[in-house]
Amino acid sequence: MDASEIEALFTRENGAFSFARWNRPIAPVVFGVTDDTLSVVKGALEAVMVLSGHQMAETDPELGSNFMMFFFRDWDELPEVPGLDRLIPELGPLVDRLKSVEANQYRIFHFEPDGAIKACFVFLRMDGDLSAVPAETLALSQIVQSVLLWSDVAFRGKSPLAVAGDKTILRPDVAALIRAAYDPVMPPVSQDKSHALRLAARVGLAQ
Repeated sequence: MDASEIEALFTRENGAFSFARWNRPIAPVVFGVTDDTLSVVKGALEAVMVLSGHQMAETDPELGSNFMMFFFRDWDELPEVPGLDRLIPELGPLVDRLKSVEANQYRIFHFEPDGAIKACFVFLRMDGDLSAVPAETLALSQIVQSVLLWSDVAFRGKSPLAVAGDKTILRPDVAALIRAAYDPVMPPVSQDKSHALRLAARVGLAQ
């Protein structure tokens, strides 16, 4: 993956370049799944953390949990979650908008004062399409898309995952980029396109 490809992954549809990663340890919680699926989700998260070199924690001292994943059948279930309206501004209008476009997933980030990722909320409405996706694939895809502030169009044409035999894995080029993004020498936030050049150089060194 060269610098232009990396730049595209963090350039939003409006043309703005924006890169951010987590600084604080990720303290996850998952709602609406069985114990078996929960272990799959946590296993995928642990694998991505090992890849990136980032840490996980049982709790976040400020938020309790800073990475929440919600699995549900209908968007109308979200306003019924106690306290969620305090974490998600204008939750009601957001739900109405998602219902109007028949969305089956949505992701919201909160940011530190310096722009690093502070929290992430992932909402998955398990319609027929998402229900047909294997739990391992769905979990890995969502976690990969939550570990960095990718562009809103980053994976519109090509998934971050690949099939290897009978398994779905993270694409090696995306894995190398995540590893480079979490290199301690790299800044956690950048709005400068030259950051893509620095990431490309770190990927090259790793290889």
